[in-house]
Amino acid sequence: MDYTYTAYTKDRKLVKGKLTAANLEIANRILDYGGYQVVNLKPTNAFLSLGSIPLTGASVKPKDVLLFARQLALLLESGTDLVASLELIQKQTTVKGLGKILTDIIHEIRSGSSFSAALGKHPGAFSSMFIQAMAAGEQAGNLDVVLRQMADYINREVTTGKKVKNAMTYPVIIFVLAIVVVGLLAVFVMPVFTNLFSSFGAKLPLFTRILIGIADWASHYALWVIGALLIIIGAGYAYIRTPNGKLQWDTISLRLPVVGRINLLNELSRCCRTMALLFKVGLPLPEILGQAIRGSDNKAFANSLTLVQQELIKGEGLSKPMSRDPLFLPLMVQMISVGEETGNLDNALTTVAASYETESDDRTGAAVGFIQPALTVGIALVIGFVAVAMVSAMYGIYGQINL
Repeated sequence: MDYTYTAYTKDRKLVKGKLTAANLEIANRILDYGGYQVVNLKPTNAFLSLGSIPLTGASVKPKDVLLFARQLALLLESGTDLVASLELIQKQTTVKGLGKILTDIIHEIRSGSSFSAALGKHPGAFSSMFIQAMAAGEQAGNLDVVLRQMADYINREVTTGKKVKNAMTYPVIIFVLAIVVVGLLAVFVMPVFTNLFSSFGAKLPLFTRILIGIADWASHYALWVIGALLIIIGAGYAYIRTPNGKLQWDTISLRLPVVGRINLLNELSRCCRTMALLFKVGLPLPEILGQAIRGSDNKAFANSLTLVQQELIKGEGLSKPMSRDPLFLPLMVQMISVGEETGNLDNALTTVAASYETESDDRTGAAVGFIQPALTVGIALVIGFVAVAMVSAMYGIYGQINL
């Protein structure tokens, strides 16, 4: 469950933020672990909370946030103050949504709000992790460094997404073309040849009879089959939207042959990158895990992280509770254990993330490399079967006529 809090830091600064915890007691213990003195802590209403709804209708893409973070970091490093930097970016940006948001952020800061609090009013543009990182950067006085770290993180996320999208584009196109070709053959080509063969009254070869049977069956029942498939897909999609359905689907997605390993590696690498970044920023570990939980799209993986968070608060550290869950692979557990012992946890997490990203890229490339020729061979077999059936029928009819 998500909670919003207002608390004092160790240096008596008032801060506001969000965190994820199993219950209110755990949320209190997370904040206490991080050295916060709680003023107000309450659960976030997913339907009525304004904090979960963008206050502007504008949407901003990750690549726009990436460019914004890099530009702002550069201006701050050059000695320009925050408001002047934001004004300069606002005047130069060509993204209308971002321009409107920056205007509102500048107004909020001039009214006495902090930069992170102003960002928090636009959750549709800036993730909770981005906002938390900015809050930590403000407290530590190294906002420019944190901005560069967040820019690098977003860049890796965008690059990974592009790799997966590009890898799957060709197989999807081939698959759609295969369905179109088979559909055209069954609907338009085969009825013509069926009528032609029937007019001769000749005995047809086995392949031709099978093909005609398939075409006849498709012409009578294809719409029913498509309708049934659409109903099943719609019902399945509706079930997946429920909490139990999403949990089961996400669990299955991590255990599928070939694809399951890739999904798990992507989740682990994203988790390690998030934790490494926020650890460098200076957030306490329980809150870092809360951000990692919110950043995961996989409910099963998020549940495992929640259990680790609870055990961490009890004093068991990170590696020990992770070692009891098979979702956390041995390399990650061993490296985190070494990082905890040496006090070099961020570097250990970065190393694990890089290793898993490399393995994920290799496995994705191998899977796509297998899918492409498999689809090509499948299409060739279908078209070859149709060609053989037609040609053998024509030769058979010709031979019977000559006799």
